[in-house]
Amino acid sequence: MQHNSDFRYDLKRGQEAEEWFAGMLTSDSIECKRDYRAHRTRNVFVEFESRGKPSGIRRTEAEHWAFIYGPSELDLRVVVIPTERLKALAEEAIAEDRWKPGGDSNTSKGAIIPLKELVADD
Repeated sequence: MQHNSDFRYDLKRGQEAEEWFAGMLTSDSIECKRDYRAHRTRNVFVEFESRGKPSGIRRTEAEHWAFIYGPSELDLRVVVIPTERLKALAEEAIAEDRWKPGGDSNTSKGAIIPLKELVADD
């Protein structure tokens, strides 16, 4: 993208981004996950099975997933990712044996995905 120092141009582009984001939050379905360990581990846990049945990423109907993480309520971060992209990352992690038990009484399985993969450009 070429640099443009015209404030009106930058303002218009910023407003377009704001409208897109507001539309996503109000009209698309978003599955929100709070990961209390991600700020330390730098990974998120993406459930794909519970009690021997597909669950989480393999059952979701959401168009986007949002991961909320941070060391405290005053220092939270949010990463929003299209579900199809997250599904691909989860399946790749599962194929590479990057998963572990978790959830209530460790009855679920979750793919372990580095935070940096959620925001990486391909």
